Amino acid sequence: MIGVLANALVPVFVGLLVGYAAGLRDVVDNRNVKSLVTFVMSFAIPCYLYVTVAATPRRLLWNQTKVALVLAIVYAALFAATYVSSRDTASNRAVLALTLGFPNAAAIGLPLLQSLYGERAGVTVAIAIAIGSVTVSPVTLVILESETGAGKKLSLLARIRLSLWRALKRPIVWAPLLALVAVATNFGLPGYFERSLTIFGNATAGTALFMTGLVVSAQRFTFTWPVVWAVCSKNLLQPALCLGVAQVVRLPREEIRYVVLISAIPCGFFGIFFGEGFDATPEIASSSLIASYLVGIFTLAGWIVFLNHLP
Repeated sequence: MIGVLANALVPVFVGLLVGYAAGLRDVVDNRNVKSLVTFVMSFAIPCYLYVTVAATPRRLLWNQTKVALVLAIVYAALFAATYVSSRDTASNRAVLALTLGFPNAAAIGLPLLQSLYGERAGVTVAIAIAIGSVTVSPVTLVILESETGAGKKLSLLARIRLSLWRALKRPIVWAPLLALVAVATNFGLPGYFERSLTIFGNATAGTALFMTGLVVSAQRFTFTWPVVWAVCSKNLLQPALCLGVAQVVRLPREEIRYVVLISAIPCGFFGIFFGEGFDATPEIASSSLIASYLVGIFTLAGWIVFLNHLP
């Protein structure tokens, strides 16, 4: 079991540490990562999502409906609980809620689950990224937009419509939706074009790991009790909730392992990235991001062992 854990976790955390060290030692500018984030979120991840979803047989893809439902419930539950319980501005609460609610499946989910369960787990990871991209991420953007000076001048309906339109224009949102249409209509891209997308998609895991470490190296860290509660909610309570919901909807054991482990992945960077564009960078979010990865070394190992013995 130690060998399994090492093969699954060491490559992930080495990738994170390389990015962290590069930012900490100023090898790479960790304050100006917009170009790298744009590559990951607008090119690499969308290409991975499209290729993975479009290549999935229709029957197998429709079987992911329960998986999508479980993940949507789990993401939304922690997002809503965090947003309601936090005592801060609406923008800061939204950033913290997205940081905790949407795990970093893009960076960690791909190498981790494929190492443990093989290539078949890649479809579930793609679904996990897509669900977060079309649910809690647009909601966060709606809240952030509504708190701007221009946003406050618009009606609530206009703010929602404008924010959703801006969210839908992001490739990370429309790429999986376009892939679903391709599957439903049996549309296939020419082989050379699909291979071109695959090249970009294959860059997702390594680049996202490096970028996550880079983003973390630029964040402030303060140890407070709210940070402790936030990390416990993310690393322990969210996967536990996922396990309960997955059993209620009667997911197969294999898929239960996939979704629970995805939920156990530490905080995502979308919240921090979105927040910087709206001057919403709460210290609790950055501190929770850092602490989540430090604690995640042990909690991920614990969840892997637990799920391996799941009856």
